[in-house]
Amino acid sequence: QVQLVESGGGLVQAGGSLRLSCAASGRTFSSYNMGWFRQAPGKEREFAASISRSGGSTYYADSVRGRFTISRDNAKNTVFLQMNSLKPEDTAVYYCAARVSGSWSSASVSGYDYWGQGTQVTVSS
Repeated sequence: QVQLVESGGGLVQAGGSLRLSCAASGRTFSSYNMGWFRQAPGKEREFAASISRSGGSTYYADSVRGRFTISRDNAKNTVFLQMNSLKPEDTAVYYCAARVSGSWSSASVSGYDYWGQGTQVTVSS
């Protein structure tokens, strides 16, 4: 089992940047594919980005591709989401998630086994 703790959220103006971090417990972090999801008020949780176990492959939702970058540091048991050119519609609670088995490019909420508690990102116009 793995525990995930997100940090780095906050309030930023449109066009600004934030870097989210997700620290994982345990010694098997490198065996998990990782993903970032987000959930805006009144909406379903949606996929943002995912990364393979080694970090060599990444996958993005169309809404964030070119603006967000997912990365990981397996030595530090941490996955990151660098968010640039933020827009008001990026406002949401952001969650990191771990996937035990299967493809690293899963965009389905049900495809992930462990979740963090989330961190709030608010983008003002």
